[in-house]
Parts: sequence; structure tokens; C-alpha cells
Amino acid sequence: MGALTYGVYKKKRYDHTLRDVSDVFSLSKETATIAPLTPNGETIRLGVIGFGGRGKYLLRAAGFATPEKLQEWIDSAKTNKKDTRYEEFRQQEDLNIVLAGICDVFDVHAAEGVAAGANVFREGVGGKMGAAPKRYRHYREMLADKDIDAVIIATPDHWHGTMAMEAARAGKHVYVGKPLSWTVPETYRIREAVKEGGIVFQLGHQGRQIESYHKAREIISKGLLGAVNLIGVCTNRNDPNGAWVYDIHPEANAQTIDWKQYDGDPERIREYMDYMQKYNLMNYVGPEARDKFSAERFFRWRCWWDYSTGLSGDLFTHEYDAVNQLMDVGIPYSATASGGIYFFKDGRTVPDVLQSSFEFPDKNLTLLYSATLASTRDRGKVIMGHDASMEVGETLVVKVDRDSTRYREKIEQGIIKPDVPFYTYVPGKNNVDAVTSATELYFAQRGLLYSYLGGKRYDTTFLHVREWLECIRNRDLKPSCDIDAAFEEAMTAHMGTRAYLEGRTMYWDKEKEEIVRGELS
Repeated sequence: MGALTYGVYKKKRYDHTLRDVSDVFSLSKETATIAPLTPNGETIRLGVIGFGGRGKYLLRAAGFATPEKLQEWIDSAKTNKKDTRYEEFRQQEDLNIVLAGICDVFDVHAAEGVAAGANVFREGVGGKMGAAPKRYRHYREMLADKDIDAVIIATPDHWHGTMAMEAARAGKHVYVGKPLSWTVPETYRIREAVKEGGIVFQLGHQGRQIESYHKAREIISKGLLGAVNLIGVCTNRNDPNGAWVYDIHPEANAQTIDWKQYDGDPERIREYMDYMQKYNLMNYVGPEARDKFSAERFFRWRCWWDYSTGLSGDLFTHEYDAVNQLMDVGIPYSATASGGIYFFKDGRTVPDVLQSSFEFPDKNLTLLYSATLASTRDRGKVIMGHDASMEVGETLVVKVDRDSTRYREKIEQGIIKPDVPFYTYVPGKNNVDAVTSATELYFAQRGLLYSYLGGKRYDTTFLHVREWLECIRNRDLKPSCDIDAAFEEAMTAHMGTRAYLEGRTMYWDKEKEEIVRGELS
């Protein structure tokens, strides 16, 4: 009885403490929900350019997968009851689109894309199939086709800008993978083409759909962290695949891959080389080397500046866009960077270690990016304020600073314990409260809980593609990562890349909208 009485006492005292904490950290109890599709919304005829790794993922988010991929999930579910991928895919909302066309320069990928497009009943091997989408040998044939309303561009980085521009000029709505552009000069032209074309544009940062980010923005906007002066973001990977050493398909050769189209138009290549030479950035291969087919460069293109935008454009952009989403930081005043090829000595030209610093003096803020492709030591995305710090991912955790001014009284009263999780938000819960479970905290800190909207689990890429499609149907809506956000992302990434390659600080002239080179250190 004594133990029971003491337990009840502790529970009441704990509940009272939680109420005090919730009062201090009052936030909206509402969670985001997904709006219904536009009633009687028009069917959108979609074309997909690029059906490699990212293209397959984007098309699955849109509701199309190859029978072989679904069969893999079906078989896995038979031996693992926790594997619900096939069930969830079958239940995924129909976006009212027709996959009208596939374009890929690799015959195997193109055939897979056609099979995915025909698999409208979402079945495994041997299942019923629908009409197959048309295969286009060249992306310009697709853009010229009046039977295509919108395109998803899932190509290597060096094609993003050119295809997006041409699609916009052809009146096609565009969803393009990040980053927006390969070089600085084309960044301006893309923005101009999108705005003049009047099309709906979405850049592929599906993090815009993560519910915890919306809660994090509320926390920051209410000043609950105090003055934020430093943000640390990172990339940590430690395996060949994470370092872009992808498998080479056994059927890849000069006969199955249109190398000339993949490599790029001579005019584009010359512009790129002139750009690199102008700033003495000689990290590319010459025309003679580019003319020769290379399966390694085709599948592992991220390792070379000739096709890639490196760590800054490929991985930092995810982190930057999250920060820009939370705090509207825009393009930084300056950028510095250092790093090198320190682990993967495989002939690549892009670094596998990078450290970058971006300054925002108008916001009294520094953004630090640190990346390594040879260690999985996760350091999180941490927003550091005078009164509290917040780690943001699929979930978010807030810790109060021991020297906080705002929470000093609560700290002295013992209501708040500094430097330990004070507030944890897990998408999918019906309400928001302080941490109540060690198990919940464990999963929350490691990002192992799913993101939910209105209590239902969703794939964020599905939500991002869905948003784009709804904006096409309802032009009063605005995509969350439109061309203006994309422009800010691209210029910030280019400043970081230029700072690394030139070994000097880069500055942004806000009035002229151009990157200015600082003096060599």
C-alpha cells in the first residue's frame, strides 16, 4: 500500500510538472492534415525524363512501380509481417494522372519505366497490365508532344536547368529534382523561363512536407529558442553507395546507352568549360575524354564536376532548404569552404569531405555545414538559440540552455532541467506534450518514427508531387518550393561550391543579384 500510495503521489507530481512545462512552451495542438484532391480535377498527362534511382522513386510516389519491384515487396511481406510497403503502396491515393511518356537514354531504364507506367493496377509479376506509355528517344520529342501536360525531370544535375527551361518554354509544368542548376549563368535563365512561361514549377525538396518542420517553424517564430545565432547541419555517410559509387548495370554499353545525348549538347559543354576557365576552376575533363563512352561516369556521375554539383549542390541543398523553410534566411551574404578528397581515392574530382560557413549578418546568424562520406557519426540538424536549442528531423527535440534568460526562473524552480530533452514533438500524436517515455525519446532522437499527417502515415515525396499536381489544377495555390525558393537554393549552393573551388570567400551582391569574388586569403 505504501508503494502504491507513493506511486500515485509521484504520478500527480509528474503530471503537474508537465502542465507547468506545457504552459511555458505553449504551442498549437493542431496537426497538419492532407486536403482532399480537387473534386472532378482534370486528369494530368505526365511525362518522366530519367528513370534511374531517383526517377523510380518519384514515379512510385506518383503511383507507378514495376511489377518486379512490387513482387519483391509482396514476397518480403510473406516472411516479415512488419514489411507493409506493398500494402501501403496499394492504399496510396490515386492522383488522377496518366503516365503518358517515358524518356531515358539507357534502354533498360526506359523499358522499366514503360512497364511501371503500364502497371496501373499495382500488381506484381504476372498481374494485369494497362496501356503502356510511349517511349521517347529524346527529351525534346517529349516536350514537343501536345499529349504531355507536365514533366518530372529526374536526370543527373548537368541536365536539370536545360530541361527545365525548355519544358517551361514548351508550356509544360515542371517538377525537377534538386539542385535547380548546374552553373550560375543558367540559374538566371531558368527563373526567367519559368516566370515567362507561366507554368507551375516545383523543386524536389520533399522535406517541405515534413510535419515536424512546420512545428519547428512555429517554435522559432514565437521566439521560444531565444535569439538564434548559429545553426549546424551535416551529412554523414560511410559506405560506397553513400559516396556515389553505385553499381554498374551489366547491360550497360555503348549500344544500350545514348552517350552523346547523355553527355550534353556541345554548346552547353562549351559554356560550362568557359565558365570553369573564367574562374580558373579546371576540374573537368576535356572534349576528347567526354566523347568516349564510360559506364562508370554514367552511373557514378556525382563523382565528377562534369555532371555533378558536388556535396554542396547534391546534399547540402537538403539542409539549406530546411533552414530556409524554417527561418526564411534567403541567400547568404558570404560563403567560405574547405575540404578535399581524403578517403575515396578513385579518380573523382568532387570532395568527399567539405566544411562550409554561410554568413547572414542581417539576421545575426551563421550557418555551418560539415560533411564526410567516410563516417556515419550523426551530428543532427541543430538550431542553437540563447534560451534553447532544437534538433530537427522527422521529429524534433528541444533542450533548454542552462544559462537561459527566458527560462531562468523555471530552471531555478526545478521545473525545467537544462541540457536534457525538455520538449519532443513526434508527428502522428494527437497532442503535443513534454517527453513522457524513454522509448519514445529514443526513437524520436534517431528519426526512426514515421512522419504523419492527421494521424496517417505518408510518404513525403508523394505529398510533394501531389502538391505540385494540385497547384496545376488550382492556379490559386502556390507550390511550397517554387522557382523563387529554388533560385535561393541554387545561388547558395553555387556560392559554397565556388568558395571551395577557388579557395576564397564568395559574396552575394543583393542589388545586382550576382556572386562577387573576395580576395584570396
